[in-house]
Amino acid sequence: MNATSFSALFGSPSAAPFDVDWDMVESWLGVPLPSDYKAVVSAYGPLDIGEFIWLHAPCVQPGRFDYATWLKGTHRDCRIASRDVPPYEPPAFHPAPGGLLAWGTTRACSELFWDTSASDDPDQWPVVVFHRDAMNRGTSPWHIYESSLLETLAAVVGTGLPLPGGDTLGPLPATAERTAFLPDAAPWTPPVPEPEIVPEAQRRAALTNGTGLDAIRLLAPPPEEPYLGDGTWEQLFDALGTRLPTEYVTLIELYGAGCMSNWLRFVPPTRHGTSGLAQYVESSLGDYRDLRAEFPEEQPLPVWPEPGGFLPFANSIDGDQLGWLVQGDPDSWPLIVYPRHSDQGPPLPGGLVDTLLDWLRGRLTTPDFPVLDEDDDPLDFIGFDSWNAEAYD
Repeated sequence: MNATSFSALFGSPSAAPFDVDWDMVESWLGVPLPSDYKAVVSAYGPLDIGEFIWLHAPCVQPGRFDYATWLKGTHRDCRIASRDVPPYEPPAFHPAPGGLLAWGTTRACSELFWDTSASDDPDQWPVVVFHRDAMNRGTSPWHIYESSLLETLAAVVGTGLPLPGGDTLGPLPATAERTAFLPDAAPWTPPVPEPEIVPEAQRRAALTNGTGLDAIRLLAPPPEEPYLGDGTWEQLFDALGTRLPTEYVTLIELYGAGCMSNWLRFVPPTRHGTSGLAQYVESSLGDYRDLRAEFPEEQPLPVWPEPGGFLPFANSIDGDQLGWLVQGDPDSWPLIVYPRHSDQGPPLPGGLVDTLLDWLRGRLTTPDFPVLDEDDDPLDFIGFDSWNAEAYD
């Protein structure tokens, strides 16, 4: 089945042709792509097939879709999820030689790939499906169809195809419309490598060597101009009613406001008014008191300025809060996480800098911080995204 046959089955394109630099895309991928896929994408762009299958294209729409991000995220998610069905081991994924290469997904959260190990000719690559619902039944979520992309789509809108675990993909209506959430999709270009502030060899060595803030600044190079706010530390301490631990002050003076490894967010400590640490503490603790009054068993911590009270200073993209229990000398305050999606746990065993370093290295055992998969490269995830004053104006 070729692109002409696709048009005969699904109808003419509903949007303007999609301009893709296939040489550039294939050079970035390191493999050629099937000719039927390239022909369809060039004529149709990203597609919603049968109101159920999204055929993704090398495109980008800010805030909605980026081809490289989707590809890497899909491969990683499926690799991790497929380990939940022991003793099954996940297959290889691109860019590993012969690895599975994603091209689409379904509204039921199943993912669609090509098996690039099947042939040196991409037109002979069979389609592979990862069906998440099969894992709930304790069976392998993977199934290989002995058909190319367009042959598979023709079968899906004809008789339907079997899915792992006893489900069926299709039959679907023979419709192919521009993906609704990508109305303004533009051709994608490969991400530009970020400047190497610290040589990779030094960063990789810091995964195992070095201690404290010296190791952290190698793993996650700090910004040239950290943003702390428009006030002073003394003004902040007066507003909070307490000094803060020295290691926090030293860390924030080096990094300022921003997000560590796309998860842990530090607010500008000395910013006056909204978005500063003093306002963040007041708002967060007010919310905590209200919840504690209604659900005391789920919010068991005292709240600053109560003795041993919780004092937050950072939060995660998942809604967790990182703070201290204020008791005694600030430099000996226990560090604790107020978790958003689990029960309250005990204080963390280490201080802020050592905890961050263990987390970046993948050695932190607490369930309150996200962990990497065993096949992840930590350097792909470690970094610091700095925020300036304009981010808060």
